[in-house]
Amino acid sequence: MSNINFSKADCKNCYKCLRSCPVKAIKFENEQATIDEVRCIECGHCLTICPQNAREIKSDLDTVKKAINSGKKVIASLAPSFAGFFDVQKGKVVSALKKLGFSIVEETAVGAEIVSELYNEYIKENKRDAYITTSCPSANYLVEKYFKEIIPYLIPKVSPMIAHGKLLKDKFGQDAFVVFIGPCLAKKSEFDSFSKENIIDAVLTFDELNCWISELHIEISDLEEEKFNSSPYSKGQGFPLGGGIIEAMGEELQESKLTVIAVSGMEECIDVFNSIQSGDLKGVLIEASACKGSCIGGPVMIKNGENYYTKLRKVRNYINSRKNYNEPVNTEVPKDINFNREFTEKLVRKVIATEKEITAIMKKMGKYELKDELNCGVCGYNTCRTKAQAVFEGMAETNMCLHYMRTKAESLANEIVESTASSVILLDGEMNVREINPAAQSIFKIQSQNILGKPISLLIDDEDFKKVRESGESIIGKKVAYPNYGVVFIENIVYLPKQDMVLASMINIIGEEKNKKELMKVKENTLNAAQEVIEKQMRVAQEIASLLGETTAETKIILTKLKKIVAGEDGE
Repeated sequence: MSNINFSKADCKNCYKCLRSCPVKAIKFENEQATIDEVRCIECGHCLTICPQNAREIKSDLDTVKKAINSGKKVIASLAPSFAGFFDVQKGKVVSALKKLGFSIVEETAVGAEIVSELYNEYIKENKRDAYITTSCPSANYLVEKYFKEIIPYLIPKVSPMIAHGKLLKDKFGQDAFVVFIGPCLAKKSEFDSFSKENIIDAVLTFDELNCWISELHIEISDLEEEKFNSSPYSKGQGFPLGGGIIEAMGEELQESKLTVIAVSGMEECIDVFNSIQSGDLKGVLIEASACKGSCIGGPVMIKNGENYYTKLRKVRNYINSRKNYNEPVNTEVPKDINFNREFTEKLVRKVIATEKEITAIMKKMGKYELKDELNCGVCGYNTCRTKAQAVFEGMAETNMCLHYMRTKAESLANEIVESTASSVILLDGEMNVREINPAAQSIFKIQSQNILGKPISLLIDDEDFKKVRESGESIIGKKVAYPNYGVVFIENIVYLPKQDMVLASMINIIGEEKNKKELMKVKENTLNAAQEVIEKQMRVAQEIASLLGETTAETKIILTKLKKIVAGEDGE
């Protein structure tokens, strides 16, 4: 399991993490960043600069709590850089650790003192063209994975963390539970690589320790100061400072006649390693630290808010205060403890794409000609061809080219706006025309260059546009007529507050209006014709009724007379 990675987050495709990674160990798939454990050197800086704070760091905090609750002798090995992280008197940090349940608290500087002596001994006994310190695990990973030719120049001695762990186990027994506390995420992986040797049992960062203290509502500033459980080691405390290892090696190093170079920051490490690999640098001792500003510039140190130089001052003041102690300093290296270690090749092997494959990928990224290759580095890769190689390796996606995606989006948007039959007009806050599409130019009988930057009122009434801007309420589906242009619009106007612009899309429905009038005429004529027919029918009915009425009356008279005759009522 990887000790560090990105948690699932709403990745905004800023690629800050990839730009910060010197070995490009970050993979993008479905627009989600993940760390490739094989390529990663675990410096952790990609996590600290993520705007989404998408950090996923393996924590040993529960393991440490469990050890304390079980009654074990739990020992803290505290990195000297703690003085730059915690803004309290240093003895109060010791007191806080004791309050959390740590039985013993010592500085990792105890191990650093041993390591500086081991470096001096190794240089005396082994002739090399160059020597590289090995206290920084990320710098070690960089050499093992990317500079296999210079692995022999790594001084094969353990780091101060491991050296101190060995001393603590020797002193307090193998059953003691040793916890390293420091600013370095890479120490978690270093701890994993020594897990079978029962040296360090857990690693916590200053962040984790601080969260634990806050969780228990411990106010460090209210605690009484306590001393460390070991004598102060003056030289080893300088290890977290740039040049601190060189200073700790002292006069013996000066007698070696080696040129000493302290480099901090991954780019500087890569540069000096390239120089050693090419043979340009010989007779040198390189103090290598992956973090800019050495351990004080570590990823955990960056996160607590103060700037680097404030932390540097605090650590220097702390170191200087310890130098005034009169207690004896024990620098003797125990002979019965093995502080040696081996470094092995962990080379990251890559399959290189052919020119044909690179060309095909470049075309997918919209790079058809040399002029299309901006090599801007926005995506995290220095050149477009390097990015294409990453796509070939499955580490990147073609749509990571922001310039290509922007051009593509703008091209598509322009195509839609340019080809739509609707009249589209974009106005600024002063009601001046910023964009006008061909359909609108045709209807208003004007060319864009003659209206851009000028008031819309030169073409049509601007009352609706002003109303939308002032109220922020859109007008949707309003019918307006402009007889002078021979058009009737369905008007849709919206306000864009971020841009302070008004966007209008107007659909000309004059054709539908004409058709509607023609239909009304047809309906009217039909109704008129129907009315005439009805009226004619009424007249016929009336005439028939009149005739029927007259005939009926005559018949009645005749029948009456006949009745009278039959009845003998007639006097004749």
